[in-house]
Amino acid sequence: MLAKRFGRKVRFGESMARHTTWRIGGPADAMVFPESEDDVRDLVALLNDHDTDWFVMGGGSNLLVLDGGIRGVVISPAPGLADVLEAPFPEGRGIRVQAGASLAKACRFAVSKGFSGLEFAAGIPGTVGGAVTMNAGIPGAEMSDVVSEIGMIGPEGETMTIGRSELDYSYRRIGLPRKAAGPPGRPGIIVSAVLTLRKGDPEHIRRETEEMLARRNQSQPGGLTAGSVFKNPPEGPAAGRLIDRAGLKGYAAGGAAVSEKHANFIVNRGDATASDVLELMETIRRRVKDASGVELEPEVRVVGEEKQS
Repeated sequence: MLAKRFGRKVRFGESMARHTTWRIGGPADAMVFPESEDDVRDLVALLNDHDTDWFVMGGGSNLLVLDGGIRGVVISPAPGLADVLEAPFPEGRGIRVQAGASLAKACRFAVSKGFSGLEFAAGIPGTVGGAVTMNAGIPGAEMSDVVSEIGMIGPEGETMTIGRSELDYSYRRIGLPRKAAGPPGRPGIIVSAVLTLRKGDPEHIRRETEEMLARRNQSQPGGLTAGSVFKNPPEGPAAGRLIDRAGLKGYAAGGAAVSEKHANFIVNRGDATASDVLELMETIRRRVKDASGVELEPEVRVVGEEKQS
């Protein structure tokens, strides 16, 4: 039925390693790439009719998929839902961004229009949908500062608009109203967001964005890696500094290693498995707890099943 309705937009037994920035992860039973909100509505209706769970992913930059893969259907708004448009506002300026657009694309659009407020996001990987969901940001600035509303396809396939006042944002998470969040395995799907920005000096905005991007490139590793692995503790040193103080820069488990450039990043040296990353994360948590008494909490999302031996 998926193949009949979605044709080339669906793949079966799709390796999730192709869709995560770590290049790690087992196969999904099926993966669908909707190209319109109608596609999303039809897909949710079909999956509900056949009692099938789904999982929504963004750019895979904050995601560890286990080696056994994901049961059910993975829904990826990228690259099909990726428009960025200027949004009308009575005061100020804004953009309406579809969930599958990269955050980099949204930043470039804002710069081209002379809209300020999104400079902090320069260099943050992943999609707008993922960034909104995890409240991506840096110290002092995050997505909740600019999100004014989100568009969703609800867990029953209904079209929903959720205003900022209905969103319960906190550090690296979004709290959705119950009607939008959905039950486990059947979440509502963010398809767009309106970001409220402000008019500014185009040259100043461009310069600030480029400087933010340069600082990020200087301080964070490239290659096969994900975003920050652990959340920064509410008080005290940042997670990366705690990991560095525990002497773990360069420490490895199988094909996964703590970055020499920034200790809160784990790099895939080319042949890492999800099990390697999990083992390394557990070692980091234990060693940091022993050294500083701080219990680090993962920021990266772990999904899927262990590989059966």
